[in-house]
Order: sequence, then structure tokens, then C-alpha cells
Amino acid sequence: MCQCNVAKSTLATGKGTTIKEALAKWEEKNGQKASEASRVDLFAQYPPIEKMDASLSTLTRCERLALSSNTIEKIANLNGLKNLKILSLGRNNIKSLTGLEAVADTLEELWISYNLIEKLKGINVLKKLKVLYMSNNSVKDWQEFQKLADLPSLEDLLFVGNALEEKHSAEGDWRDQVADRLKKLKKLDGVPIIKQDDTDD
Repeated sequence: MCQCNVAKSTLATGKGTTIKEALAKWEEKNGQKASEASRVDLFAQYPPIEKMDASLSTLTRCERLALSSNTIEKIANLNGLKNLKILSLGRNNIKSLTGLEAVADTLEELWISYNLIEKLKGINVLKKLKVLYMSNNSVKDWQEFQKLADLPSLEDLLFVGNALEEKHSAEGDWRDQVADRLKKLKKLDGVPIIKQDDTDD
């Protein structure tokens, strides 16, 4: 019984994996320098990554970065990622979208499902964003959702499992409401959006 408690307390106070350590592991496994790679996968580290620290700035050639299934609480230190197109942050503890400014000019896809996001402040900087997967978060009202209208390139949105979607899907008007607000959207929750004028041809 004592041993069990010791193990538990070590786990509770144990430090997470740093980005530097995760990158070293990745390099060992892939036989390549992370700084020269276009795709870097650091998902599901054990112990999990808790912080997006400054070591990320070495990934200057990275176009696709995966940090999903960790315990990250905040988006940070993306300054050096000048070529980043796809950022995967699903299954973390992220509460806000601030911190994306550094990749505003390049990011095309943001995968951030299964987090704790309630507000969409900060999303408007992503002018090239085409794909936003943010199912199973905590967005509750149209006022927040409306911020997605500031994304001129958004085509594909996954939003199931947010309180707003659940409420309006139950009422049967979710797809109509979204299509009305996001005129350029082509796909919602995995299903293509058929516009009225498309059917008139």
C-alpha cells in the first residue's frame, strides 16, 4: 500500500516532458534534425508536454506540427515557425486561442478539438485558415461563434460537441444558422453545405 502511495505522489509531482526533450526523442527515432523537418509529431508524450516552450522556435521549416494528447494549457512560442500550415492541438487543456498571431500569415489548418475553449477571441488573425476542427469545446453563444465570420478563407468547420451546436442541433436549425452566418463555408461537421443557389442551376 505504501508503494502505491509513493507512486501516486511521484506522478502528481512529476514534471512533464519539455519540448526540448520531446524533440530529442523525435530526432533519435527519426534519424533527422527536427529543425530541418517539414513535419514534426510530438503528440501523446509520456509524461505529457505541459508547455509550448521556446524550443519550438527551432522548427523553422516545419509545415505540420502535432502536439495533440498532451496537457498543454496555453498556445505560445510559435514565433520561429515561419512555414507552419497545419497545427494539431487536440486533446489538451487549452482555454483560449491567443498566441496564434505568430503564425497568422501561414496557418491553413487548426485542429483543436477536445479542449476547454469558450471564447474565440484571437481567431480573427488567421486570414489564411481554411480548416478549423474544434469539436468538443465549450462555445455556448452566437456572439462568440460570429467571430468565425472574420476568417475570409474558412471552408471546413467541425463544431460538434460544443454547447451551441448541441442546443441548435436539438432544435433542428444548426446547419441553417451556420450557413447563414458563414457564407463561404463549404463543409460543416463533415457534411458538405448545399447552398440554395447551387440547386437552382
